[in-house]
Amino acid sequence: MSWIVTKYLVTAAVVVLVSEAAARSDRLGGLIASLPLVTVLTLIWLHVERQPQEKIANHAWYTLWYVLPTLPMFAAFPWLLGRFGFWPALGASVAITVASILLFALVLKRFGIQLL
Repeated sequence: MSWIVTKYLVTAAVVVLVSEAAARSDRLGGLIASLPLVTVLTLIWLHVERQPQEKIANHAWYTLWYVLPTLPMFAAFPWLLGRFGFWPALGASVAITVASILLFALVLKRFGIQLL
């Protein structure tokens, strides 16, 4: 039980770090947020929990493919925010991400990579 609490605390600390940095500096917050901190923590947690190397490698492999279709959201959100406000822009960005992931999964399936 203490291990899961430790994981929660460390992971939450990363989120707080990013939000605090973003509140102080747009550039620094963006830089820290763009780092694959959650993925690195996940890889560490999997390793410490003695998961097989294949599972750890698969996590990194699939993370690569899921990151790519999330990029359109980051391009669309600033534009949508200025025109529709925060919540509609966020909702539309989430919809764009879901649609991008589905479309990307269909494209990759043709190349033998099964995302979904």
